[in-house]
Amino acid sequence: MGEPFSGELAALGTACCWTVTALSFEAASRRVGSLAVNLIRLVLAVIFVTLWGWISRGHPLPTDATAHAWVWLGLSGLVGFSIGDLCLFRAFVVLGARLTMLIFALTPLITALIGLTFLGEQLSALDWLGMGCTIGGVAWVVAERVPRDGSRSEDRGETAQPVPSQRDRSQHVPVRGVLLALGAAAGQGVGLVMSKHGMGSYDAFAANQIRILAGIAGFSILFFAIRWWPKVFSALTHRPAMMRISLGAVFGPFLGVSLSLIAVRYTTTGVAATIMSLVPVLIIAPSILLFREKVSLRALGGALIAVGGVALLFLQ
Repeated sequence: MGEPFSGELAALGTACCWTVTALSFEAASRRVGSLAVNLIRLVLAVIFVTLWGWISRGHPLPTDATAHAWVWLGLSGLVGFSIGDLCLFRAFVVLGARLTMLIFALTPLITALIGLTFLGEQLSALDWLGMGCTIGGVAWVVAERVPRDGSRSEDRGETAQPVPSQRDRSQHVPVRGVLLALGAAAGQGVGLVMSKHGMGSYDAFAANQIRILAGIAGFSILFFAIRWWPKVFSALTHRPAMMRISLGAVFGPFLGVSLSLIAVRYTTTGVAATIMSLVPVLIIAPSILLFREKVSLRALGGALIAVGGVALLFLQ
């Protein structure tokens, strides 16, 4: 690539892919549980990316990657796919979906600070302004649109703590839940920075394959520890859920994450993470058209602010 705004356009493509993924995985998780969905999606994605590598590069496996790439991309897969996602889903249960996503909206800021510290990435004043508008707009949309009871995020078969009422939560926000949500945001940011450092000029899809393999290894160890394999095997027999997981795997860990690696190659990790965070905004249109949900003027206003922030990121 290397054309002007190629990184920003790849990040926007990532957000579009992740919108499809969010809709698919939400429906599947309601049926078979989010933990099972997380592992199955990665197994399906590694099959897709293996076929792609065989067709496009003649390498079904990333055997041509350097030791440097294997170490850093493997670590980014563990941090991003395994640790980050586990923190996110557990935060949903402990803290509730609304507060979790509000805290998770800090991901671009955390990513930018990590990129500045470890990669020396510099952002202009316009970049910071665009990031601020986008983060603020996304947070405004999330605060309006995410269900307040946190019911979407409870994992089937997991012992969920009762989600407190809005009045109770305003008086006492579980510190553990806040830390889990911050851990999820940090996992996303650290994973992106590690990916950029480890990938270099290596093929993005092959780099993603290394990350996925590491993520599968992480989840497999966890499932042995918590004896979750029967639930995974049960999920494999659920045809409606598997259809949704397959669709989500194509647009999520296969295409979406590969595009995110292309994005961080050609732009700063902070800018890429900011544009990728548009999923709560992009999901408004299919929510209206497919599910006939009503969207408030507040949510639409937040969406416009977020889109305006992204437009500023394209004005460099």
